[in-house]
Amino acid sequence: MPASAKSKKRPIQPEDLTKFIFVSDAQVSPNADSVLFVRRHTGEKNESVSNIWIASTSGKTIRQFTTSGKDGHPRWSPDGARIAFISGRNKPKSQIFVMRSDGGEATALTDFPEGSISGFKWSPDGKRLAVSFREQDPIWTEEAGKKREQTGASTPPRITEEMFYRLDGDGYFLHQRHYLYIVDAETGATKKIFDKDKTGWFEFDWSPDGKELVVAANLDRNPLLHPWKSRLYRLEVASGKLKEIPGQFDGSKESPKWSPDGKAIAFAGREGKDNDWGSMNTHLFVCDAKTGKMRNLSASVDYCLSAAVLSDTKEAGYSANFEWTQDSKGLLVNLSWHGESHIALVDSASGKWRQLTKGAVALTLGSRSSNGKVLGLTTGSPLALAEVAIGQFSTSEISVRQLTSFNEALLSELDLVKPESVWISTPDGSKVHAWFLKPLNYSPTKKHPAVLEIHGGPHAQYGFVFFHEFQVLAAKGYMVFYSNPRGSKGYGEAHCDAIRGDWGNKDWIDVQAVANYMRSRKDVDSKRVGVMGGSYGGYMTNWVISHSKEFAAAITDRCVSNLVSMAGNSDFPFVPNRYWKGDPWSNYQVLWSQSPIHYFDKVQTPTLIIHSEGDLRCNVEQGEQVFTALKVRGIPARFVRYPLSTSHGMSRGGPADLRIHRLNEIVNWWGKYLSARPAKKRR
Repeated sequence: MPASAKSKKRPIQPEDLTKFIFVSDAQVSPNADSVLFVRRHTGEKNESVSNIWIASTSGKTIRQFTTSGKDGHPRWSPDGARIAFISGRNKPKSQIFVMRSDGGEATALTDFPEGSISGFKWSPDGKRLAVSFREQDPIWTEEAGKKREQTGASTPPRITEEMFYRLDGDGYFLHQRHYLYIVDAETGATKKIFDKDKTGWFEFDWSPDGKELVVAANLDRNPLLHPWKSRLYRLEVASGKLKEIPGQFDGSKESPKWSPDGKAIAFAGREGKDNDWGSMNTHLFVCDAKTGKMRNLSASVDYCLSAAVLSDTKEAGYSANFEWTQDSKGLLVNLSWHGESHIALVDSASGKWRQLTKGAVALTLGSRSSNGKVLGLTTGSPLALAEVAIGQFSTSEISVRQLTSFNEALLSELDLVKPESVWISTPDGSKVHAWFLKPLNYSPTKKHPAVLEIHGGPHAQYGFVFFHEFQVLAAKGYMVFYSNPRGSKGYGEAHCDAIRGDWGNKDWIDVQAVANYMRSRKDVDSKRVGVMGGSYGGYMTNWVISHSKEFAAAITDRCVSNLVSMAGNSDFPFVPNRYWKGDPWSNYQVLWSQSPIHYFDKVQTPTLIIHSEGDLRCNVEQGEQVFTALKVRGIPARFVRYPLSTSHGMSRGGPADLRIHRLNEIVNWWGKYLSARPAKKRR
């Protein structure tokens, strides 16, 4: 229940975003006495300040470890004596730096040209690092840009012959790709050993003896068209010789992890060719490192290892997250189920699963200590931003103890609302898990304006995480409803796969059920209900207003409106007759029938359109089509276009001032259309 009107606490505001402290990537030391993590906040000049901090596992000391404001991805050397991390302090060239774990000056280990380091791993003996690096195209380096400015030369064209030449949040890299390098941990001497993946999306792990790497890669000429050709390879570090592990299935393979005893390799994946958008479960597999003999450890359970829980205070994590136990007999796995995120243990021989944590929280697994008894974690909830914690591991449970409390003082000032949960029945016999926040001025005898939030993905979920936007709307006097309709992760494969290539059907049934539940409540003013969502949530918002006149106003954010045009202008172009039936050039009927813009002759709802011009996932033209259609038809509309420097994830990872601006635009729009009863019923 929300706090009473007499509470001394204050309502949360959009501007509180600049006061939040964000933590991530908890890495416990080999000897289990300390945890490294990344701490991020907004600086005085609106910049994102990211440094590495260290906390003792006893909880007695927490201190800053680096100070450049551009540091991340900290990793302990196997003996715990050194810490390597990626730093952008020498802009524009990011490098790997190394420091002694007891302090001192950080020194640059690598000397890569301008480009992108996507990650690295220490070798088991601590003498080398395996590094994934992509060099910037020489035409597009900062130095080349400065020379053009000096000479007055024009910005050159971007030229490509590859279908994969850009990625939302990463920009345009044209023909450049990440390659795998071995770096000497003392001298920084660098050797390229793998360059065969046509996308550069390979993932890797060291063998326990340090002689090999396992690499998950797709060596097909057209990997975007044939993603099922992903395979696991053993790569000899000394010779660069690549050997495919035998007996592999067609399907995706990611996050390979070599067992500590060297006998097995665990990885996440999906069998089959028809799973482009991830509507089916990501499973946990283990294979014999030599023979390739394989077992699906999650075949008997209905979990998906890539079930992301969405929030605007953390990046969405769609990758599987797991670690071997020290004895190689089991794996610790991050699982998201019914909106909660927990740690489970699976036996690598029997496939038996046991959940080791519980509660309405979101736990994220970091690393484990050398003896496997201590885990680095972050923990958060709907009323608390994520903080660093450790977990004491046993085969029956993990005891979690929080180490940091960076946001405690701020949160103690704020009048926050605890979500309440409900399950809603649908006309076709399904059930939808939903939550609602009551406004701070809540009275059970009054009718309140309400907002229905629809999540993106679509194959993701809402859950037990801190959501700034929801709390702001509750503070402004709105009932806030959000749910996980069919298409969402966290409720089994059938629930998620129900909308594969069939949007606007069963998901629409579920959204209508939630909307009807909202209007049936005595504390909701049915004439003052709004709908909003981002990405797929923007798609569904567009679908709602083109199929219903029941909402007083709408907000469509980074939306999808036209599947025919999106098929060719997204960074992930649609492949004919896979997730979607047909194609956008000669057999577009299915795509067009599921495009909300097809039905915009019926829209009467005032709509705010929010989009980033730098969105490469859902191109800004998707929002442009909505705005144009509404204005031509005389429907009230407002278009907020964020600059080319922002991407699809602007609402959770963009500059603080623009995120605050967005929240105020949302608040103002609802204030205009939901704060008072309409003069007359819309026809």
